[in-house]
Amino acid sequence: MNSPATDRARYDRATAHLDAPLAIVDLDAFDANADDLVRRAAGKPVRVASKSVRCRALLERVLARPGFAGIMSYTLAESLWLARSGFEDVLLAYPSTDRAGFGELANDAKLAGAVTVMVDDPAQLDLIDAARDGGAEEIRVCLELDTSLRLFGGRVRIGARRSPLREPAQLAGLARAVAARPGFRVVGLMAYEGHVAGVGDSLAGRPLRSRTIRLMQGAARKELAERRAEVVRAVRAVVPDLEFVNGGGTGSVQQTAAEDAVTEIAAGSGLYVPRLFDNYTSFSGRPAALFAQPVVRRPGVGVVTVLGGGYPASGAAGADRLPVPYLPQGLRYDPQEGAGEVQTPLLGSPADDLLIGDRVWFRHAKAGELCERFDTLHLIEGDRVTAGAATYRGEGRTFL
Repeated sequence: MNSPATDRARYDRATAHLDAPLAIVDLDAFDANADDLVRRAAGKPVRVASKSVRCRALLERVLARPGFAGIMSYTLAESLWLARSGFEDVLLAYPSTDRAGFGELANDAKLAGAVTVMVDDPAQLDLIDAARDGGAEEIRVCLELDTSLRLFGGRVRIGARRSPLREPAQLAGLARAVAARPGFRVVGLMAYEGHVAGVGDSLAGRPLRSRTIRLMQGAARKELAERRAEVVRAVRAVVPDLEFVNGGGTGSVQQTAAEDAVTEIAAGSGLYVPRLFDNYTSFSGRPAALFAQPVVRRPGVGVVTVLGGGYPASGAAGADRLPVPYLPQGLRYDPQEGAGEVQTPLLGSPADDLLIGDRVWFRHAKAGELCERFDTLHLIEGDRVTAGAATYRGEGRTFL
């Protein structure tokens, strides 16, 4: 790995002919991160979470690498668009109420064969049937398991509020309901342990909280591994030809891959390695996706102002949802202003070495959300931009 100063010089040279603001992906880092995900998956295929990439060219690039297979999408409209674009295995990770999309899916054999939709409630099946618009194609269905950790008799709940299905009998019951219903087929089971995969366990300057998180995650992994195995057995008793059992996320790849019941791993953020993925003991990656904002003002000693930069990430509002000034190292936000929509003051001694027109490089807090701010990702190899890749936004696609 290069030093931060070396990377900054490379990125500045590579993009000198471009005007900032701009976004890049360092392909050497991207490919190294992809290799690390495959290594950690230990032979199980990695399904790429498109929400964390949001660029068709980079989805194609990673899926061409050994160890990757299939996409995990986030809206039905996106799923259909990707399937029409030639992606043959698209798992929609969230339930949808897109009636027009379901009508298209039920009327197109190619799309119906490529896209699997998420279901955790019989009412979702009713909605799909009502939207068929005469289409008779069989809809591929994946069931989702609630992975949350319940403590003290259920009085404490840790984990995302996703599926209402938690126990083996509940999943098996819905599998039977789908099997008995014409026009649907259960092909998969998904369980995303976000409280393990998406929560860092090594927080700088917070050793007690870090230890608490590690203890929670250890308990959560043990409980979920046992329950997931029971659920898979129960569902396979109803659907012997179940095609896949999906689990994991960037932060838990190797732990989830070790479960015999899991057949594939989901991951996406580990390709770009945004700032929220710096705080893990289980792996480390190379920042691959960055954006640059130009210096437009020098208000005083130890201060520069860059254009824009207020790109907060989703989730509970807080300082950890803001991008972080990355290169040159040592810059920080003004606590009175933070990251602004049209300008962002930055403080620190490195500011005195920055001139009008110089770049400050930032890392976004989360992965693919960066692509909602830029229409192009400039792909860097060494110290050259070798291509420009359109983001979803650049292709005129804003799915959420």
